[in-house]
Amino acid sequence: MAKKAKARVILVKLLSTAGTGFNYVKSRPRISPKMSMMKYDPVVKQHVLFNETKMKK
Repeated sequence: MAKKAKARVILVKLLSTAGTGFNYVKSRPRISPKMSMMKYDPVVKQHVLFNETKMKK
């Protein structure tokens, strides 16, 4: 049997640093560093930093 190849892109969860529990799901290349970006958090009604966290399967 052949081995299953790893995907080139993976799905990651971006969790709000405001502590609201709101998150986005984005895709990124497997070889790139961890992702963080400024996005809108509708719970606090402003743009905040979102950091990559582990995604439960």
